[in-house]
Amino acid sequence: MKPALLYKIFTAAFFTGCLFLSSCENDEAAIKNLNSKTLGVEEAKSIKLNYTLGGKTKAILTSPLMLRVQDTMPYYEFPKTLQTDFYNEMGQVESRLTAFYAKYKETKSIVYLRDSVKVVNLEKGDTLYCQELYWDRARVGREFYTDKAVRIRTKTQIIDGIGMEASQDFKNWLIIYPTGILNVPASKFPQ
Repeated sequence: MKPALLYKIFTAAFFTGCLFLSSCENDEAAIKNLNSKTLGVEEAKSIKLNYTLGGKTKAILTSPLMLRVQDTMPYYEFPKTLQTDFYNEMGQVESRLTAFYAKYKETKSIVYLRDSVKVVNLEKGDTLYCQELYWDRARVGREFYTDKAVRIRTKTQIIDGIGMEASQDFKNWLIIYPTGILNVPASKFPQ
């Protein structure tokens, strides 16, 4: 073989080998971005949602911020507090729910509440304090529930426990595992 042809073959083989032996480097974040699904997030500020049944107001939810997240399981998120007033048949507020955070999964119709959750029956004065609570309208008479620590304050007692079920108007409640009851005369109870 002629030396010029041999040189061309050797050069071609050398560069082809270099291509196979060379490696490329990708940014890990760029690869994750290619593989990740972009979630659609809608934002609403200063919201007021009215829930009515048969033309009567049953609840009004207010929040400074609501996010609607389109995911495989879409959900609504209230990251900056929410308050819900529940109304009786006469159109009067009978109980009030507040929390620093809430998440509502559309497909399950359950609201998860956390961070300084408080439910008050405005008629009786009974008040629930907890850090985590679920609200499920399908559980008629037991719409609120948790398996975490709770404190209920009545006009004359403070009751601590683990786990609780209660009606949405907070007239009827049950602590699953009571851990302590403190009797306090009404005149000595802090307002």
